[in-house]
Amino acid sequence: MNTPLLTYSDLMVGFVLVAVNAGLSFLLNLGVGRSLLVAALRATAQLLLVGLILKYVFASSNPWLVLAVAMVMVLLAANEVRSRQKKRFAGVWGVGVGACATMVSTVIVLTCAVIFIVEGEPWWAPQLIVPLVGIVLGSVMNGVGISLNVFNTGLERERNAIEAQLALGATRRQALKPLQRNALRSGFIPIVNQMSAAGVITLPGMMTGQILAGMEPYEAAKYQILVLFLLAAAAGFGALVATTLALHRATDERDRLRLDRLSREGS
Repeated sequence: MNTPLLTYSDLMVGFVLVAVNAGLSFLLNLGVGRSLLVAALRATAQLLLVGLILKYVFASSNPWLVLAVAMVMVLLAANEVRSRQKKRFAGVWGVGVGACATMVSTVIVLTCAVIFIVEGEPWWAPQLIVPLVGIVLGSVMNGVGISLNVFNTGLERERNAIEAQLALGATRRQALKPLQRNALRSGFIPIVNQMSAAGVITLPGMMTGQILAGMEPYEAAKYQILVLFLLAAAAGFGALVATTLALHRATDERDRLRLDRLSREGS
């Protein structure tokens, strides 16, 4: 079975369905109709532009160009992590913590995947690296974004309890360990839910795409299992690195809580 190519008319059918939902939002005064239409148009422009760029990248097979594309994706993901936090660190640390955690976890998981699992020639082939980076970054963004948000908001909420422990002689790691544990647990929730529902409630995107492309469902399922395992690992590594960096930034070498390093609301 060959997957048919979509025309712009096909895309318009899907957009009409979105427009109907936007119309219902206006009629019911839900206040999301405009946002829905803007998001749909933005997604269309972004995806078509990315498709054209990747067409050139895939044709060139230039490793430096592949690296540049991957770095741009990581930086955009780091900025998205920053924007999802109600409380964030001031200055460069606001994006730096998320960027570092995102890059470290992505590099670890992709290196393991390329060396031990995926056999590609060459290993930096854009058809291999770019899709893997995109898939992994989605999970990393959720894990890092959620865990950092839980950790940073918890710092202010539990300030008195933390400072009391520090005053009684606890180290910063001891005082903030429960908060870090809670943040890590929250960061795992999306991928745990995704794995629990896979195959029973939903058919994940990669498996669906490969089936549409003609692969046997059983073989497509094995690829999807591998991807889910990689996503879980990436989310875990990212959340751990992010909360560890946040723990050290939220305190100093004298084991004092430094909430002044957090930015003010709206900044």
